[in-house]
Amino acid sequence: QVQLVESGGGLVQAGGSLRLSCAASLRTFGYYSMGWFRQAPGKEREFVAAITWSGGTTVYADSLKGRFTISRDNTKNTVNLQMNSLKPEDTAVYYCAADPRSTQYMANSASIASINYWGQGTQVTVSS
Repeated sequence: QVQLVESGGGLVQAGGSLRLSCAASLRTFGYYSMGWFRQAPGKEREFVAAITWSGGTTVYADSLKGRFTISRDNTKNTVNLQMNSLKPEDTAVYYCAADPRSTQYMANSASIASINYWGQGTQVTVSS
């Protein structure tokens, strides 16, 4: 059974940083693109970042480039999201996702409903 378990969320002041981690129980973790998404109250789930199976290519939502960094460790079956210069509008539940298709596929909002695996989410709250 596939499990994605996020950790690292919490409350932080604006301008601060958080590092989210996702531990995956996928036996073939190294063959999956991994991504982070977020969903704020009353809003649809949106793409944040994705990384290819090798870690060689990353894709970010345009509005987050330069502040967020995604990385993965295939030896530990983990994917991380470093979030810097956080803003109140970054407040959301952050979800880890895994899919065998491309990072570009994950970045397409029309693909969200078809992504294979999701974690349960971790809350990030940024106070002003």
